[in-house]
Amino acid sequence: MRAQDSATAESPIAVPAPQALDAPAPNSASGPAPVASAIPATAAPPAPSPEESPHPCPAPAPPRSGLFLAVLGVVCFSLTFPGTAWALEGFGPWSLTTLRTVLAATVAGIALAARRVPPPARRHWAGLAVAASGVVIGFPLLTTLALQTSTTSHAAVVVGLLPLTTALYSCVRTGARPSRAFWVAAFAGAAVVIAFALHQSGGTPTTGDLYLCGALLICAAGYAEGGKLARELSGLEIIGWALVACLPLAVPGAVIALLAEPVELTAHSVTGLVWVAAGSQLLGLIVWYRAMGVAGVAKASQVQLAQPLLTLVWSVLLLGEHLTPAAPAAAAAVLVCIVVVQRSRA
Repeated sequence: MRAQDSATAESPIAVPAPQALDAPAPNSASGPAPVASAIPATAAPPAPSPEESPHPCPAPAPPRSGLFLAVLGVVCFSLTFPGTAWALEGFGPWSLTTLRTVLAATVAGIALAARRVPPPARRHWAGLAVAASGVVIGFPLLTTLALQTSTTSHAAVVVGLLPLTTALYSCVRTGARPSRAFWVAAFAGAAVVIAFALHQSGGTPTTGDLYLCGALLICAAGYAEGGKLARELSGLEIIGWALVACLPLAVPGAVIALLAEPVELTAHSVTGLVWVAAGSQLLGLIVWYRAMGVAGVAKASQVQLAQPLLTLVWSVLLLGEHLTPAAPAAAAAVLVCIVVVQRSRA
């Protein structure tokens, strides 16, 4: 029987083709089902990682590391005035200021090139210009001129007021509102440092006071603007590009100054020059700006309250200056203020 044969005869079985997981179910009412493409769908390209970004943000760090970096920066800064005093034994003030910039900018440029760091974005130029005018040109030049007539202990008044003025400038610039405990501790610490430094110098004004006041104001702006940039740039990028930008002015300035001022190469003068260039101008500011980016400008700046006291210790050890018995009491008071600042809400 043909019907039975047809029922038992072997015939190919139609197997439906597998459908893509995301393909819609076929609808017989609307016509034949669409044919799935054999080309696999490609996912959206991943977002660039921080390492691939032209200006990678510094990796987040715990707040305690910001305090440690701030302390390290203050230790570097505390040797600035003794190093400057040594360097002035063989260099004039203009020669010293321009040479330290040339040396620091050369090292910074090599480091930036070795790390293949791209130039800063246009939005960073204004902040870098303020930082350069403050910490590369203004503060080094004005304090060097002041130290020709002032002792390191008297110049410490500038550093005693610098944390307070930096915090004030930063709050005005960014709109931050630290707590009342922060301001009480900041003003108390500044008062202790000023009283101690004036006691050390006998309270007699010097001809370098005008230079010191100018250095105070311009350096506070350089610190605060650099600390704001530290949210996006590393410490090397901030001070490195600021130094490199000043190189076209520093090189001819150094040539003119060396021709106009006498130079005497001694162990003290060369060591002082190397330190203020590599230690104070470069290494200290790299870790200092990083500390501001981690801990905040207001809190990090208050660690600098300890700088005048450290400077006086170095002055005794390196310059032979005498330290009064008031130093331990002032140091303890300043440390208390620093602890209160770090525990307050900034």
